[in-house]
Amino acid sequence: MKNDPMTPSPASKYRKTQLACYLGFVTQAICANFVPLLFMTFHATYDISFGMLAMISTVFFVTQLVVDFLCAGIVDRLGYRACVVTAEITSGVGLAGLAVLPDMMPVPLYGILVCVIVYAIGSGLAEVLVSPIVEACPFENKEAMMSLLHSFYCWGWVGVVLCSTIFFAVFGIENWRVMALIWSVIPFYNIYNFATCPIEPLVEEGKSMTMLQLIKTKAFWIFIVLMVCAGSSEIAMAQWASAFAESALHVSKTVGDLAGPCGFATCMGISRLLYGNFGEKVDLTIFMMASGVMCLLCYLVAGLADIPLLGLLGCAACGFSVGIMWPGAISISSKILPTGGTAMFALLALAGDLGGAVGPAIIGTVSQKAANNLQAGVLAGMGFPMVLVLAVFYIRKQNFSCRWKQ
Repeated sequence: MKNDPMTPSPASKYRKTQLACYLGFVTQAICANFVPLLFMTFHATYDISFGMLAMISTVFFVTQLVVDFLCAGIVDRLGYRACVVTAEITSGVGLAGLAVLPDMMPVPLYGILVCVIVYAIGSGLAEVLVSPIVEACPFENKEAMMSLLHSFYCWGWVGVVLCSTIFFAVFGIENWRVMALIWSVIPFYNIYNFATCPIEPLVEEGKSMTMLQLIKTKAFWIFIVLMVCAGSSEIAMAQWASAFAESALHVSKTVGDLAGPCGFATCMGISRLLYGNFGEKVDLTIFMMASGVMCLLCYLVAGLADIPLLGLLGCAACGFSVGIMWPGAISISSKILPTGGTAMFALLALAGDLGGAVGPAIIGTVSQKAANNLQAGVLAGMGFPMVLVLAVFYIRKQNFSCRWKQ
């Protein structure tokens, strides 16, 4: 029996939920990528070393890691709505705090870190909650919807770089505090969206796997390794792309931001959109292994190139290579462990953030020990995609066997 054309589809009432989740990923992109654009500014203004700058990224992802772990046990008790609204509040407060707190503290780095911790709490909550909120909505083509959702992180990232770069070019980099206040408006606005939109449970009560059950599942640990490598491969290059372009490749900040992180994010978004449209025609494991090999080559090009343009192309192309890694790992794990629930999403996010904390720290530390040579640091990141390829090869060898669940 055909539906009455005058009756709205069941999915139509979730459009506000969809908008809220898109803006949630945009907010996460702001939290993760705005401050790295200011690394060289912080270095010059506050005399913060590269090693200490690396700690900013590490603190951000370690905070997300802790939040991810806590989410696995408390989200189902507190409810998705309360937690996701808290995510937007803390994201907005942390971003707005950047405008005042660093200059109020006797050590500016401490003020920056406090703000980073606050908005990282929001970013961590959003990372765990937004995907399952969309997954629970009755959309007809969930795979395409999830792919589009993850691409909004990339487009948010592009927006952060483009808008911030234009703002700095017009009003001067010294007004970066104003830009921080402007970016805080998005999460503050999205509080209303999440407070009023419909939110459905991901798994029926009592049917989702517990954390202990997940830990005892062999396949789950393969996905943990995969997520660590995916997070490291993506974030290690992404967090240092702007500073790398400025200091190692000797280009201006405007060119560095546009060609480095903006090019990286654009290529990553394109990769996710392509997979969302044509993914059913491609073997995911083959695609991910090819992406890992491409990522390795991009690290080599960026780390060894003497020609600035070639190095920048390596940074940008790396974005395309890592685009499928994070959502691909989640897609595989969701198919093999469909009752993983909130605990699985939280622990996978935790693993990705663990990689995000380790990757930039390694690059920053190696760079500092190599006399602030960021190209040497970038070369140190090659191990991440290498391990990822091996992990995906093992998954393919096991052929997604159902016996992994036992």
